[in-house]
Amino acid sequence: MRNAIASVSLSGTLESKIRAAAAAGFDEIEIFDTDFLASPLSPREVKALLDDLGLGCTLYQPFRDLEGLPEPYRQRAFDRARQKFDVMAQLRCDRILLCSNCSPHAVNDRPRMVADLQDLGEVAKDYGILVGYEALAWAPIINDHRDAWDLVRAVDHPNVGILLDSFHSLSRKVPSESIREIDPNKIVYVQLADAPILDMDYLYWSRHFRNLPGQGSFDVTSYVTELMRIGYDGVLSLEIFNDRFRSNSATMVARDGVRSLNALRDAAARRLDLVVDMPAPAEIMGLEFVEFAVAPEDRSAMCEMLNHIGFRASGRHRVKDVEHWRGGKANIVLNFEDTGFARAYRNTHGSSLCAIGLTVADSQAAVARAHALGLAQEASDIPAMPAIRGVGGSLVYIVDDKDMAAIWADEFEAMAGSPAAEAPDILGIDHLAVVVHNDEFLSWQLYWRAMFDVQPQGAQDVIDPNGLVLSQAIENASGTFRLTMNSTDARGALSARFLTHSFGAGFQHIALRTDDIFALARETRARGLQCLPIPANYHDDVAARFGIAAEESGAMRSLDILVDEDGAGNRYRQFYSRAFHKSFFFEFVQRDGYQGYGAPNAPIRLNAQAQFRSDDLP
Repeated sequence: MRNAIASVSLSGTLESKIRAAAAAGFDEIEIFDTDFLASPLSPREVKALLDDLGLGCTLYQPFRDLEGLPEPYRQRAFDRARQKFDVMAQLRCDRILLCSNCSPHAVNDRPRMVADLQDLGEVAKDYGILVGYEALAWAPIINDHRDAWDLVRAVDHPNVGILLDSFHSLSRKVPSESIREIDPNKIVYVQLADAPILDMDYLYWSRHFRNLPGQGSFDVTSYVTELMRIGYDGVLSLEIFNDRFRSNSATMVARDGVRSLNALRDAAARRLDLVVDMPAPAEIMGLEFVEFAVAPEDRSAMCEMLNHIGFRASGRHRVKDVEHWRGGKANIVLNFEDTGFARAYRNTHGSSLCAIGLTVADSQAAVARAHALGLAQEASDIPAMPAIRGVGGSLVYIVDDKDMAAIWADEFEAMAGSPAAEAPDILGIDHLAVVVHNDEFLSWQLYWRAMFDVQPQGAQDVIDPNGLVLSQAIENASGTFRLTMNSTDARGALSARFLTHSFGAGFQHIALRTDDIFALARETRARGLQCLPIPANYHDDVAARFGIAAEESGAMRSLDILVDEDGAGNRYRQFYSRAFHKSFFFEFVQRDGYQGYGAPNAPIRLNAQAQFRSDDLP
């Protein structure tokens, strides 16, 4: 199967779209009719550009409103078809997309529709062109690929086949198993798109909310699995209508597109036990550590904050100015180096979380998958700990779980007099929260879903006092890895101010897990940690809402602990530190069977943080 993308999926002029598709590694491109009409390039000049870049024009699209039209509209449609076929001949493009008719003049007359498509097939035959008939989800007559296939079979013309589009099928909940009834030799073309599940008009949904496979909620993997099952081995092409993509970098979208198709093909092949080109998505066994790049002027303040939480410096790197801090079962690396990646990262983002370390069963297999997906590997001076670039420039270290203890011992010299483990109440890192630009939100999601065995949770709107924030969690089934992503268009929101302050996407907060949040809250306060104050109004409400006894409610008030409860009565308790230099902050959580992130408490936290707002960042 070859990879293709529709020019409408990318921002820019037709020429820039073609160049972006070629640079990303696509084999083919579909030329969208409006892109061509708006281009100053002649068909022969477009063809010359495609040849120079080694890119084929695999489809011209769309052609609308032909079958079932009365005169004079029918003749006009056939005249338009011939004009498009002339253009396609110069482009050396031999396939065209014909949408099912949406014209108000169209008549639901099956014999007439069959005859029209047969006549079109004869015209196409003279040009050596294949017509792919597509059922539009919003079309009044043919809106289901099963009906489109019945019509194509009735037409029974060698130059007329079916064009399948995952959006039109999956948005209407057409079973993917129905593809098994289609003759693969009559599939002219396949277009793919994912999308969030929305309850809205099909046309508006399609025109604004499509995204790449792996960025939405459709089961596109099953769709492609069924295509492979029947023996289809032609082009898989992306046709994406998305407001974000129209304003995003065409280069980024095109690269993500290739990654998306390769990951999708791999997932479908695995379901059929076919030969695959890359290792399986890696299972994350644990979030072993987070690494901070720390500026010299922030060194003492950073160490002081960790001491207040209960971390202690347990090891000093044998060669570098890097320290290993441990709190219970959580590990933090502080990198003070004046050269290398950490220095470059903090020069751009300030003192911040620059890398994370994940443990897996087979790090080399995970790296091989990263390479197959086009993800950049960063040089690492620890062979057993390869690093992959994240979307925002941070690093993801991937380590074999069995090697991690040896790496700590080999790389770090124990610091004399340092306790082996302070803050025993800290059970590990529960989750991380990253803030990303809107145009990177889907790219971040695809990165994690393509590389690792993780799944997105339902997106939520979080109310910031200065705007709305979109938040979505990504996690694995075992709960050993949890990440929340946040983005917003509201310039005054905390997330937006973080992006401005740190010059780009980054990790904004680190959640540490405990099994006794009251004890941990008392200990951290006693050591001097500044915590985020929570209003009495909130505590009055939750005491009544969750039936919290007076003694526990009093402790929550004094320790600024928030609480949420799921439908089964499982509770989630949390409290927050104040932000470090108005940047990142720590969260402390206790899960008692609760699997979420305390979303109802997010507006309370954001309003509390807004009380400390400065001109730059609260």
